[in-house]
Amino acid sequence: MVNWSEVLEPIAAWFRSLGVPEPIVHWGHPLMMAIVVFVMGSYVALAGWRGRLIEDKDAAIKSRSDHRQLAPWLFLFMAAGYTGGVLSLVMQHQPILESPHFWTGSLVLLLLLINGAISLSGFVGNKMALRAVHAYVGSIALCILFLHAVLGFKLGVSL
Repeated sequence: MVNWSEVLEPIAAWFRSLGVPEPIVHWGHPLMMAIVVFVMGSYVALAGWRGRLIEDKDAAIKSRSDHRQLAPWLFLFMAAGYTGGVLSLVMQHQPILESPHFWTGSLVLLLLLINGAISLSGFVGNKMALRAVHAYVGSIALCILFLHAVLGFKLGVSL
């Protein structure tokens, strides 16, 4: 089995050599990801649901457009934050795979990847069932992200 901490140690050592203050190494990832999750993630989810549910056609089109434009950026920031969180653990000489925070983050990225694939497929001919699956998978991912934040805070105070 691959020891990911060993594989990533040269990168972590390079970042350590930059002299980044310990509080930033320790709390930088949680702070930045809290903004991504609670502000951007909530807005993307709200825009998606508004696009589905509101009756004002112009407002629904605007919400769907906002969702469509921002969701890929959300995924990109989540993937970058995931990488930063893993590197932060390696920089602090902490195990990676032992944390429920790691596993909830991995699950969320997988769910968002699946959701992106559903969307990019054009909902396989604009099937309403796939649109519903997309909405609920995205909502589940956001709920898991809130749990992920709680687990991350617990991890942060325990280190």
